[in-house]
Amino acid sequence: MTDKYAVIGNPIAHSQSPMIHAAFAKQTHQAMCYEAILAPLDGFAETVNQLVAQGYKGVNVTVPFKIAAFKLATQHQPSALPAEAANTLVFRGEQRIAENTDGIGLVTDIQKNLAITLQNKRVLLIGAGGAAQGVALEIASRMPALFVVTNRSMEKVSAMQHRLAAVTTHRLTPISLASFGQLDGQVFDVVINATSTGLSDSVLPIPDGIFTPSTLAYDMMYGRETPFMAQARLAGAKVADGLGMLVEQAAAAFYLWRDVKPDTAPVIQQMRGV
Repeated sequence: MTDKYAVIGNPIAHSQSPMIHAAFAKQTHQAMCYEAILAPLDGFAETVNQLVAQGYKGVNVTVPFKIAAFKLATQHQPSALPAEAANTLVFRGEQRIAENTDGIGLVTDIQKNLAITLQNKRVLLIGAGGAAQGVALEIASRMPALFVVTNRSMEKVSAMQHRLAAVTTHRLTPISLASFGQLDGQVFDVVINATSTGLSDSVLPIPDGIFTPSTLAYDMMYGRETPFMAQARLAGAKVADGLGMLVEQAAAAFYLWRDVKPDTAPVIQQMRGV
């Protein structure tokens, strides 16, 4: 019997998830199939209901349905609470359990693959949208010495700060707010870009001085050199993109579904064409 899983989005043709999960399934000898499903913009709930009726065991969820997935769920894990968004649903009987594996994917890539611990480090997260909200809990739970979030809209950062403080299941480093102008004179060990500025080649108004040769500059986007990455590289920082995060968040979802942890290193190498 082959268990069925899928990723749901709109658009979805670009998704790398089927290839990643196929590699995981082959590596771990799991009897499962995984497909990409295009859902109508107004038909996410109907699509999920159909998949549940067809015996699917779970789905990944991508743009623009992560908030809809959270609302559709009957249970919400702490990982999904700060952003009120889910990128993974686990189906167990009548239960639809919402998870967000983006945070653990990011942190695992930084700490395991890049060998940089976040504990007692000075961490800057750029952005306060859904991508940033989805990873903030995992960053804060690693107990950095300082956790600063900056964004063009400080109202969004403040709202994010309050949502994170409401999660009482973890011991957390609280978020400190800073406008872009307030970053002058500060230096960080890890700087994470969670904005979509790389899609439009927009330059972030961050000072070069936040980077040092020992700083990790991490862009959650992958597949291209973003202006953020170029700025950090010129400032002498170590630079990484989000491909490792993509694979690690998929591995976390795979573990939730199959209770098996795949080896992500060869899959990351495969994705990079190494």
